[in-house]
Amino acid sequence: MRDFKPDIYQNSIFDINYDKLYQKGIRCLLFDLDNTLGLYSEPTCSKEAKDLITKLKKKFTIVIVTNSGKGRITPYLEDLGVDGISWAFKPSCKSLVKIKAKYHLTKKEMIIIGDQLMTDILAGKKFKIMTAFVNPLGKRDLPVTGLNRFIENKIINKYSKKGDFERGKYYE
Repeated sequence: MRDFKPDIYQNSIFDINYDKLYQKGIRCLLFDLDNTLGLYSEPTCSKEAKDLITKLKKKFTIVIVTNSGKGRITPYLEDLGVDGISWAFKPSCKSLVKIKAKYHLTKKEMIIIGDQLMTDILAGKKFKIMTAFVNPLGKRDLPVTGLNRFIENKIINKYSKKGDFERGKYYE
């Protein structure tokens, strides 16, 4: 089985120890958009997420990497004052390659943070950067995500049987 086990697993983006990431040399945080940074049903960022990103921008380069279109990501980019890539087609690594080059980063300086093993975590694993998995913010997803969630649950069940990974058992 392909390695889907994330390096970090936390309940949400608000529970990640960003100071520890900085100490490890991480300088660029790549956030998934839907159900990671914001609810799929919301056109803009929550105040809590905006406050977090504002704080994180003081130490890190922040980039939103989403499989959604430009119309979906633009209000977030404008509201947060960060860079982003739409139509990333994760788990493809093309967008990660572009970000690495644009910001003159090493792979050791990057982490991808997302709520899906099949897109976010797999992209990070393929590109050989650090990965952080979070629980989805909401229950509502894009229709295509339903298949990913089905496969994701099968993978998590396999990991759980081996004692390698279990929902709700957070680690960093």
